[in-house]
Amino acid sequence: MSSDSTPPFSLASDNAASVHPAVMEALARANSGYAAAYGYDAFTAAADRKFDDLFGRSVETFYVWGGTGANVVAMACAAMANGPRWTVICTDVAHIHVDENAAPERMFGLKLLATPSADAKLSPSAIDRAAVVLGDEHHPQPGIVSITQSTESGTLYSVEEIAALCDTAHSYGMFVHLDGARIANATAALGGTSAALRSFTIDVGVDVISFGGTKNGMMYGEAIVFCNPALAGPAKFVRKQMSQLPSKMRYIAAQFDALLTDGLWIANAEHANAMARRLHDGVTSLPQVHCPVPPVVNSMFPTISSGDAESLRNVAPFYDWDSTRHQVRWMTSWETRADQVDAFCHAASQLAPTV
Repeated sequence: MSSDSTPPFSLASDNAASVHPAVMEALARANSGYAAAYGYDAFTAAADRKFDDLFGRSVETFYVWGGTGANVVAMACAAMANGPRWTVICTDVAHIHVDENAAPERMFGLKLLATPSADAKLSPSAIDRAAVVLGDEHHPQPGIVSITQSTESGTLYSVEEIAALCDTAHSYGMFVHLDGARIANATAALGGTSAALRSFTIDVGVDVISFGGTKNGMMYGEAIVFCNPALAGPAKFVRKQMSQLPSKMRYIAAQFDALLTDGLWIANAEHANAMARRLHDGVTSLPQVHCPVPPVVNSMFPTISSGDAESLRNVAPFYDWDSTRHQVRWMTSWETRADQVDAFCHAASQLAPTV
């Protein structure tokens, strides 16, 4: 324990991790001399090229301050391309529905149609059910499907599942938005290459992506990547209206340039995922902890008594997930060390067995 009683590491969120040294060095390099504002600079141009290379073709990329802003701007642009169809189909645990304080509704008038899901994943049948009202002026018209990869519950869509969702959505004239706050972790789990990324995004018909950076080693900033360039027309205006236009954009762009250089974005995510597996392996045999499903990305959701949870929070803080079931969330990051995981597992093993 450090002298100020701050735990030496955190399992609360990958947001709790510090900035990766390579990203910090990129910020320092960008912080030299003058550069044109609002993205008309060499750093932003370089990051744009990195995204083009990553997706294997020219994409339209817009940098914003944070994840909520990225989601709202992305979905707003899709809505503007779809006439009066401003209803978004998502799951009932989607971040845009649960954790963004009605920002899509307040900031742009989008209506969220939250669909129950046991695994935090949408199914094509959910789109079919929502599409029944198309053409009826008395009902909100669904025009956007929003999915999260990896999901809020730590699950993962397969390539085939996203392809089926895109095919169904497009058959009804809907656009597909992917909330990729942890898209790096998903990519690492599905192969760890740019080809793996493309396989579940641009290759299967995802129209626009909120591409996360903050949870994967950046200080701040996200990117909106339009795989479907037809949706990007209003983006620069919507970004400004939504207070998501950074004047000194070079500092966000430089971070993405560093993250997308030499596979750092994947290496960070692979490490975070590996630490989650190590954590699971270290507690799975303990009677005090019930976590039967191995993590596929960097989060796990064990059940543990309230008293034991409070004891373990002295080792590393973490959040409750479903207090009615005594379920918590443990989340690793690029910065999580193996010895920290092992110390946490040892602390868990010292808890009194539940009766």
